[in-house]
Amino acid sequence: MTTPVNASQAKTPVWEARADLVVVGSGVAGLTAALRAQELGLHVLVVTKAAVSDGNTRWAQGGVAVVLEGEHDRDDSVAKHAEDTFTAGAGLCDEDAARSILDGGPAAVEWLRASGAQFDAGAEGLARAREGGHSAFRVIHAGGDATGAEVERTLVAQAGDRRVPVLQHHIAVDALLTPVGEVAGVTVLDRDGVPGVVRASAVLLASGGFGQLYQATSNPEIATGDGLALALRAGATVADVEFVQFHPTVLYTPGARGRCPLVTEAVRGEGATLVDGAGQSVMAGVHPLGDLAPRDVVSAAITRRMGLAPGGVDDHVFLDATGISGFARRFPTVHAACAVLGLDPAVDAIPVTPAAHFACGGVVTTVDGRSSVTGLYAAGEVARTGLHGANRLASNSLLEGLVVGHRVAQAVAADLAAGLLPDPSRGRLPSRTSAPAAERDALQRVMSRYAAIGRDADGLAAAGSVLDLSTQDSPLWTHAAVEDAALTVVAQALLAAAARRTESRGCHVRSDFPERAEGWRRSQLIRLSPSGQPVLADPIALEGVA
Repeated sequence: MTTPVNASQAKTPVWEARADLVVVGSGVAGLTAALRAQELGLHVLVVTKAAVSDGNTRWAQGGVAVVLEGEHDRDDSVAKHAEDTFTAGAGLCDEDAARSILDGGPAAVEWLRASGAQFDAGAEGLARAREGGHSAFRVIHAGGDATGAEVERTLVAQAGDRRVPVLQHHIAVDALLTPVGEVAGVTVLDRDGVPGVVRASAVLLASGGFGQLYQATSNPEIATGDGLALALRAGATVADVEFVQFHPTVLYTPGARGRCPLVTEAVRGEGATLVDGAGQSVMAGVHPLGDLAPRDVVSAAITRRMGLAPGGVDDHVFLDATGISGFARRFPTVHAACAVLGLDPAVDAIPVTPAAHFACGGVVTTVDGRSSVTGLYAAGEVARTGLHGANRLASNSLLEGLVVGHRVAQAVAADLAAGLLPDPSRGRLPSRTSAPAAERDALQRVMSRYAAIGRDADGLAAAGSVLDLSTQDSPLWTHAAVEDAALTVVAQALLAAAARRTESRGCHVRSDFPERAEGWRRSQLIRLSPSGQPVLADPIALEGVA
């Protein structure tokens, strides 16, 4: 129930609500958790800062990587899926956690199908594609290249049918903390900056990633790292934030900023090849899998090739998909995006370039979503379960959201029943009403220039200096202010981790340290200092990692 509270002071909460579980975010992880929690009898409230269906999930094109019983390549298995995941993760996957999540994939997909999701049919069972880094055809898809849209449609429809309460156009700002540091709810702002409070025994962050840290990204405008910043300010530990996966192929448009249309990796899975401005293969001799090498390998190869400016082209390469029959039917989303630029993939090479795509790190959690702070949970891209390591294997993200979304709901229900969670009435409003924030355009430019695919010590130091000079304390009274503060603290955390990691591993590529170093086969943990600065932390132990 929502009750009025005293609003005599400016920016004090004007309303208050209660729930057993408040879910921040309405993508695959958040809605899966909300639906499962409701099934378990919990009072759930979903908070999302745009419309319920506007998250990053709906933009996922490729599919769900899963080995379904009776519907897989003859020699494929969950164990082989795990091995491909470990290879892509470049030595930083938590192997036990990754196996646990992948093992849960078939049941989670069957739940989704039972909820109404329609995947594309093949000659026998579901159609399966192969993407970069996969050794088998195990990626199921919907609408050709609209899998995320179908997953989101299904979950939103279920949430509507089951009347899951959703607070749209509200951004979560900060956690309510008890005197002993437990999380007991969140403060929120509506689109007009009107503040409110949701008190809850448990808070689940399912707020996605931070692609807007960069000028070009596959992420929507709302992917600004708010959940990661909230977790840090609540005392949680984050890890692996230096590993930002750049998708090798977004559609290139001169001068484009913000979200760029994705050209799914499955196009290369169907036989398309990358060529440079002179018509030469980009991936020849680079990796045994050629054009289907892991994403970090392909993105780095494209970046190196662009630096050579073959044929006078230094900001994009081309994807030759002219040999794929029925392209418009198989990839309708990509075809439509190309048509806007006057391109026909049947006859024209598609101009593509790498762009920020997926954050491999995040809030350190168990495979059930538990963080190091009582009452705070995380799932999906905002979380670091150990599945992805230093680089995500293609199409593992929707699977992770489904599996961990289910598990975190069950963990919250179990923790609540065992009396392990705080009394929401003990949660205190944050004493701080402002946070450091840099000007967004300057932040995006400097991060794209110095902290994208190719990094070195001088560039990372320069980026840090620019942030220091352009950062000022900003009241957290608007959505934009909360987002800018979140991007700033995430950028500071990323720069600190990237500067310390003196090697190249996965999607962290250092031009001054091009080799992988065995001594760096470990994650870096980060927390906020008492002054609010991200600092490298000693390792912590988490109970419940399967």
